Amino acid sequence: MPLTKSIFRQNCIKKIKNASAHNKYYRNAMINKRLLRELKYKKGLKVLFYYPLAFEADIRKTLNIIRRNCDIFVPFMQDSSFKIVPFRLPLKKKKFNIYEAGNTIRNINKIDIAIVPTVGVDGKLQRIGFGKGMYDRFFEKLKKKPYTIFIQPEVCFTKEYICDDYDISCDLLLTPRFNKKPRQYYG
Repeated sequence: MPLTKSIFRQNCIKKIKNASAHNKYYRNAMINKRLLRELKYKKGLKVLFYYPLAFEADIRKTLNIIRRNCDIFVPFMQDSSFKIVPFRLPLKKKKFNIYEAGNTIRNINKIDIAIVPTVGVDGKLQRIGFGKGMYDRFFEKLKKKPYTIFIQPEVCFTKEYICDDYDISCDLLLTPRFNKKPRQYYG
């Protein structure tokens, strides 16, 4: 039976949710260390972070450090996609148990770096998310593709190409164990 995107998604979600709880803090610390190393010397950039769900990698430590030098934005759910709003407290729990900052009338359509949670990644380093397509629709609206970093709390990768053309791809995949960039082809 060939591997499909939905079967792979189910397997990855099961793997993430069944991951050992006793080393969760270690995994999050390793991801924050790797992410901070990537963003440490960036100043004055517009960075899209996500605010983590219980089973996603907790990157709040990096968010709090980077917000000193960069403009931080978070998703704000709207219909079948989202818009980005400045990160400001207090956050409120909304749909899908996602914490969001308050809405804004500003229309922000340019970001330099996007940090995106992912459930799985295929051979082209394309994102397999939770199946709602919100990030895909959001990235489609952007004029310029930002430098995109995928964050995975557990490695869930297949060498097969199972994603659709509209699925977003990354410039860097961060997991607790390794970083992965797309292959560079010289020709």
